[in-house]
Amino acid sequence: MTGSLIILEDIIYPVADEISLTLEPPHTLIKSPTTPLMGGNSVLDSLALVSLIVAVEGRIAERMNCSLTLANEKALSRKHSPFKTMQSLADYILELLNEEHRVKN
Repeated sequence: MTGSLIILEDIIYPVADEISLTLEPPHTLIKSPTTPLMGGNSVLDSLALVSLIVAVEGRIAERMNCSLTLANEKALSRKHSPFKTMQSLADYILELLNEEHRVKN
């Protein structure tokens, strides 16, 4: 299993289930790497996106004993947003975890 797949299945998808419970029917977050998290095709409004990001940070802290800030200057200054899809978010988390590991070693 690849690192981003582990992040999707262990971190992002469980949070997506939690956030889906707060959405108005028939909206739901489909657990797929290609699910948009922002933009016109997303079922999330800006508040729900922020809630998802905060919940993902919490789950990372809980499951990986690591504190990451996802919505930082690095993320917001990128040409391609790491919050565009579930896969781009997973890739970004993996990148931050790898950087965190290099700093500690």
